Amino acid sequence: MSVKHTVCLIPGDGIGPEVAEAARRVIDASGVSIEWVSLPAGAGAVESHGSTLPEETIRAIETHRVALKGPVTTPIGKGHTSVNVGLRKRLNLYAAVRPVRNLPGVASRYSDVDLVVLRENTEGLYSGIENEIVPGVVQSLKIATRPGCERIARYAFRYARSRGRKRVTVFHKANIMKMSDGLFLECARAIHAAEAPEIAYDELIIDNGCMQLVRDPSRFDIVLMENLYGDIVSDLCAGLVGGLGVVPGANIGDSSAVFEAVHGSAPDIAGKNLANPLALIMSGVMMLNHLGETEAAGRIKGGYDAVLSEGKPAELTRDIGGSGGTREFAEAIIRRM
Repeated sequence: MSVKHTVCLIPGDGIGPEVAEAARRVIDASGVSIEWVSLPAGAGAVESHGSTLPEETIRAIETHRVALKGPVTTPIGKGHTSVNVGLRKRLNLYAAVRPVRNLPGVASRYSDVDLVVLRENTEGLYSGIENEIVPGVVQSLKIATRPGCERIARYAFRYARSRGRKRVTVFHKANIMKMSDGLFLECARAIHAAEAPEIAYDELIIDNGCMQLVRDPSRFDIVLMENLYGDIVSDLCAGLVGGLGVVPGANIGDSSAVFEAVHGSAPDIAGKNLANPLALIMSGVMMLNHLGETEAAGRIKGGYDAVLSEGKPAELTRDIGGSGGTREFAEAIIRRM
């Protein structure tokens, strides 16, 4: 008898409710037993709850430990703070996991891409600690702690071992930021030597690392880095395989995990049945694997691989060369499972 899971569902803003509904339908069709708890977050939650990240949402995720989140809107340079950053801080989701691989039928300039970007998710410049010293002069603080650096390094090597990955490469700028990035390297080297010497390990200064990624991404397996670098490089890597619409994402902590679409909320196409739900569906597959529902996860992965391989225009959304929509793509996956 299958286990019944309770999962928090955050539809989000813009196209979020559409792709979240599509992902929910696909996951339910996989045979897994899930009770969904719908929760508010994002710009749409301000009007109804007075906050982009209501306390009830935080409490529910703390209780049920797992959430699937659609895209949310964050203003640039003003307005409310990022919901994503708030979730990571409040729930201590210190590991951002972004698998990047070529998908059948999705056009890309590269082949044989199969890597994982692992990003420290709570420290660095993304801590958001900024202040104005005097009018016209502001500063941002880059935070690196030994416990924070050690736990993300430990997670990286454990992840490598559990997934059969062979190499961890750290991207850094310790030639300039000798203390903060130097501490990150020190911790990665120590954890590797003490806990995972069988995993190959190397380091690249991040500007050189980015050049090597676009020259030959197939040389990389797991790429580990601090927060801001990871945010930038993970999007760069998504571009290697077709964009943010075809990669999943997860934010993992010791007690909770939030799986999310990493693309934007695209308000210009909201409500038009145009959005591609694949990224959130793929994140749902990561979620099912996290819950131990590997057979259901495999059925969904096989379903969307089949739809993409066959490439029937009426079953694909426009961004990947089709003439169909959000609902048609989800229904096509369900038929293949």
